[in-house]
Amino acid sequence: MNEETTTAINEETASGTIEFSGEGLQELEEILQCYPNKKAAMLPVLHLARQEFKTITPEVMQYVAGLLDLDPIRVFDVVSFYTLFPSEKEGQYVIQVCATLSCDVMGARSVVNHIEKKLGIEVGQTTEDGKITLKKVECLGSCGTAPMMQINDDYYENLTEERIDEILDGLE
Repeated sequence: MNEETTTAINEETASGTIEFSGEGLQELEEILQCYPNKKAAMLPVLHLARQEFKTITPEVMQYVAGLLDLDPIRVFDVVSFYTLFPSEKEGQYVIQVCATLSCDVMGARSVVNHIEKKLGIEVGQTTEDGKITLKKVECLGSCGTAPMMQINDDYYENLTEERIDEILDGLE
């Protein structure tokens, strides 16, 4: 991690204070009751932060760290490891194509190539209208039904080009 990232995480931004909504704070309390040590609640609290803020910015990392009595760098480490915690703005639909061995052997590369061609973007990019972001990720836990992709919270397995077209056309 570079010095700029560390500085961004440790400083409050000028845009104002990040805070969960009333409903979010209530959910936070429910989450914390499930753990004997609130530091252990980092993953569910980050999921809540993703629901509330969509993007886990340095300011959000600082906020979560404060809620859980953690060093902000610990939150950054987790956010930078998991693909489910975006640190940059993403489209309304986030397509994650599994690229681990099982999916790769079963055609993940052709899935990615087909989606790139159809959407006119490359992995890591978002369509011009801001609607769809394409990511290639490690194991999504569906090796027996490869190739597969996840769009937001929905899994799509045993993919073919025809099925991909049907799914993508349904998003538009």
